[in-house]
Amino acid sequence: MTGAAGPAAKAHEIAVSVCRRAYARIEPALRAAVDRLPRHLALMSGYHLGWWGPGGDPAERARTGKAVRPALTFLAAEALGAPPRYAVPGAVAVELVHNFALVHDDIMDGDTTRRGRPTVWQQYGTGAALLTGDGLYVLAADTLAAPHTPRSTWAVTLLTRAMLATLHGQASDHAFTRAPWSGPGAVTLADYRRAAAAKTGALLAGATALGALLAGGGPRQVARLALFGRRIGVAFQCADDVIGLWGRQSATGKPVGSDLSEGRRTLPVIAALASGTPAGDRLAALLHRHRGRLGEAELPTALELTEAAGGRAAAEAEARRQQEAALAAVAGLPMPEHTRTELHAMAHYLTAREQ
Repeated sequence: MTGAAGPAAKAHEIAVSVCRRAYARIEPALRAAVDRLPRHLALMSGYHLGWWGPGGDPAERARTGKAVRPALTFLAAEALGAPPRYAVPGAVAVELVHNFALVHDDIMDGDTTRRGRPTVWQQYGTGAALLTGDGLYVLAADTLAAPHTPRSTWAVTLLTRAMLATLHGQASDHAFTRAPWSGPGAVTLADYRRAAAAKTGALLAGATALGALLAGGGPRQVARLALFGRRIGVAFQCADDVIGLWGRQSATGKPVGSDLSEGRRTLPVIAALASGTPAGDRLAALLHRHRGRLGEAELPTALELTEAAGGRAAAEAEARRQQEAALAAVAGLPMPEHTRTELHAMAHYLTAREQ
């Protein structure tokens, strides 16, 4: 394999290995945490996490999460020379919080499948799913607080502040759907960046900051690794927005263009509408005419206009810019070379996602 495909494939291979290693490290503690929930909530949590079927029977084919956030927590700790065990409470906590958010997001978005199976609310009901998400969040905070040390107290504060920022980002994202597509009050690129840094970047920043904090890092080290996480989170969101419009249904599980048909203000569309191009103007007219809710007949035209107006290229360029900023944030931090290689691989993996 030669050229750009070679390094990209190698980065993907390294990142997947890092994530698998992270999941193997947290799985025993993750299962122990879930076992502390009331029986029915533990059943639903384990179902969501891919461990078993709806009735608690062994899953025919376990489909667990990628463990991206725990991987970043471990890498941040390893960057500062700490043994992996120091980062376990933080890695478990960010995986629990991430899954809490997924359970609740599925309810808010009305998504009926996740990882090829019915979502928790679809399988067990909305009320039960809400309790399951709440249980996962409580477990995350308790897992961090359990050591009862000064750093564990700071870690809980760090996690809750990351979640508060995430809530601000999600609130902005929901408010965007009520904004006009163009003209006064329309969502700007600056609005998008702020929301993405909060909605997606805050928890990834929390993951790397927790790893650095639990490793004994000082304020500068924690801040630089947190900045890496935040920037790579925005890059991840930009890449996700491209996939949300042009990703293959076989890979995403959603119809092509689903984000646009649902009226979501994603970066390619925002950039296309702000481009001042004829294609951007035609896209705005189409969205206004159909009140932003496009049917199957209009979607192909809308996607063509978005790409012709430079929306896709703008989103991909922003993802690269954020990735470069993430790597620059940790460029001056001393760390083992193999850890730096793995951090770089994770940055590439999260930005160049499969479509």
